[in-house]
Amino acid sequence: MTLPHGFVIELDRHTRVLDDGRALVGGFPTRLVRLTPRARRLFDGTTLRARDAASVLLADRLPELGMANPVVERLPELPDPRYTVVVPVRDRPRRLDRLLAAIGTGAPVIVVDDGSRDPEAVAAVVAEHKARLVSLPVNVGPAGARNAGWRLVTTPYIVFADSDTVLAPGTVSMLLRHFADPRVAMVVPRITALPGAGAGRIARYEDGRSALDLGAHPAAVRPGTPVSWASTACAVMRVDAREGCFDDRMRVGEDVDLCWRPVEEGKRVRHEPAASVAHAHRTRLDDWFLRKLVYGTGAQPLAERHPAFIAPAVFAPWSLAFVALLLAQQRWTIPAAGAVLAGAGLRIARKVDGTRHPHRLALRLTAGGAVNAVAQASALLTRHWWPLTAAGSLRTRSTCVTSPPYARPSRRVWRNWAAWTSWWPTPA
Repeated sequence: MTLPHGFVIELDRHTRVLDDGRALVGGFPTRLVRLTPRARRLFDGTTLRARDAASVLLADRLPELGMANPVVERLPELPDPRYTVVVPVRDRPRRLDRLLAAIGTGAPVIVVDDGSRDPEAVAAVVAEHKARLVSLPVNVGPAGARNAGWRLVTTPYIVFADSDTVLAPGTVSMLLRHFADPRVAMVVPRITALPGAGAGRIARYEDGRSALDLGAHPAAVRPGTPVSWASTACAVMRVDAREGCFDDRMRVGEDVDLCWRPVEEGKRVRHEPAASVAHAHRTRLDDWFLRKLVYGTGAQPLAERHPAFIAPAVFAPWSLAFVALLLAQQRWTIPAAGAVLAGAGLRIARKVDGTRHPHRLALRLTAGGAVNAVAQASALLTRHWWPLTAAGSLRTRSTCVTSPPYARPSRRVWRNWAAWTSWWPTPA
């Protein structure tokens, strides 16, 4: 399977062009790609259009490395862009009415009632919007409900949309353009907060730090990268990937499982923020906290199915040593951390030898790695592993190297650390 002629990519914002276009540095993990004179001539600035065998190969390889992304507005149209929308729902008739009104009548819609307590209210909304209703006698969960609708789809593409989302006009048509790449199995939009859906601290937190929001930049969805998973609150898939249906046994994490399976098979999953979908986030503390606990139970079944993709933290050996030395908070750890950075920089410089300024490049890459390591450790200590941090701060004493006296209660150290680091974005 090859890309069609006319497929356009653009270098990722993190990809650096070196030595007048002779080399590229970027991707996940970071790597150096040297370009031949012929390959350099294929680029028009930072974009490349597939128009012959060489450009097709490069347009296919660079996104695979995380060094470039398709330019969705310039991708060729699909020969058959027909799709069906599948909406799993349990009660929520008002939200369902809002979603169906946003979808309109341009495509078939299948609403799967997943054992609602008031099925008549759901049926009335479905009838009003002339959608197709599938009623399940018992609640089977989101995975089973989506599969029930999936089995009835006859169009080439399927759109999953949860009842608490609202699709903007043109969202689906923009996402469909990515399927010009024959290896793309799934595309997801950016999911943002629904305006006016709630107020208060939880609403502000979800507006700025929602786990569903994968960011404002296009990316491949792949474990070990900044966008390591995607939600199916709204997602577009190929129907011919029917063997990739949701796992009915999973009540939580079924969407992560679904987007990881194509990656394991060598297919691609894309995040496209040019298309956005509004989501009604949970804004009540009890509801929000309980849902976080429920989501956490999905870690075990995901680890059983994808052991290679589950990692509580991702550090290079040198970055782990650097962070550990900083956390030790001893007088000698600052110069020791500097020595670790210097050693890492020298190793990287040897790897990029042959570029015009290898040591300058190595310094930049090492500094970026150190910042990312501190950001990840900050998120782990203040969010994901906060119980361990709280327990450790109550049981131990530490030293502070920032100002005398050097011995201070660790509770104050951790409080200052949390205050300083809480603004860092959470790494994927």
